[in-house]
Amino acid sequence: MPILPQPQFKAPFWQYNGHLQTIVPSLFRKVDFRYQERERLELPDGDFVDLDWHRTGSKKLVIITHGLEGDSGRHYVLGMAKLFAQNGFDALGWNCRSCSGEMNRLPRFYHHGDAGDLRLVIAYSIRQYGYEEIILVGFSMGGSLSLRAVAEFPEEVPEQVKKVIGFSVPCDLVSSVKILSQSTNTIYSSRFLRKLGEKIKAKEEIFPEQISYAGYEKIKHFADFDNRYTAPLHGFADAFDFYTKASVKPLLTNIRIPSLIVQAKNDSFLTPECMCEEIIAPHPYLFLETPAQGGHCGFMQQGSAVSWAELRALSWAISGRDAQSGLTTNSPSS
Repeated sequence: MPILPQPQFKAPFWQYNGHLQTIVPSLFRKVDFRYQERERLELPDGDFVDLDWHRTGSKKLVIITHGLEGDSGRHYVLGMAKLFAQNGFDALGWNCRSCSGEMNRLPRFYHHGDAGDLRLVIAYSIRQYGYEEIILVGFSMGGSLSLRAVAEFPEEVPEQVKKVIGFSVPCDLVSSVKILSQSTNTIYSSRFLRKLGEKIKAKEEIFPEQISYAGYEKIKHFADFDNRYTAPLHGFADAFDFYTKASVKPLLTNIRIPSLIVQAKNDSFLTPECMCEEIIAPHPYLFLETPAQGGHCGFMQQGSAVSWAELRALSWAISGRDAQSGLTTNSPSS
């Protein structure tokens, strides 16, 4: 389909560039929303993922996937869950392996190219609770996983999965990793590597013969981390092999349900290669929006506690409604 017109929304005036639009919500945004229940889903390989639910008996469900080293408690997950819950959906914020506050059982972690767990979460939600309509929403890595979940085996996607929307998606990992290694993005890469290092140290205590934290302080870039840990733990030859095979971009042509990708033009994590315009423009099920503002997983708007991304996802889910009208935004959160 044609690339959608550039949406117009105003970020708070003091969030005047992409870095502030990324960092300020991440550090300071608080969302008044609580999940009702945590459920542990046991996986076929002996591991587990934790599911955080807000259920009201609806037959409609939004499944929200967090980004790298995020969790179901991130502001963008909570805000999305809250708005959908206010508008007739059940909401599920699930946690990738090792991200729920408890280390997973196996040496492996999670990564951009592994949507198998998300597919299991989708199948479980349908089997256990009988959902008839499911919307997938993902942020950053979670956007990659949400798109991959319907792109890898399109003929096996359950009919209940109706739409997908991904925000701030690093569709081309080779270029995203390269730009994150630049000095202007050190604040982000350092934070990711610090959090990943804490997990490596914890893993070493469980699997001392397979994982070593020694010399971790020498790791300064994602490629170093992925060469030493991600690739060998998950069956890739090296970091480049991982980035090539884990990028969702080559799979987008397989998608057979309406899917929207939203990439802010001032997102310092993304490159022109991540926009995928040459793939999306002729594709009957893919849509692209490139707002001028939003940063990376930020999308806060002037004068509102609800992010533009949350409104856009809900309007995409229910179709035919403008993102700014016809939606409930102030009903009780729990």
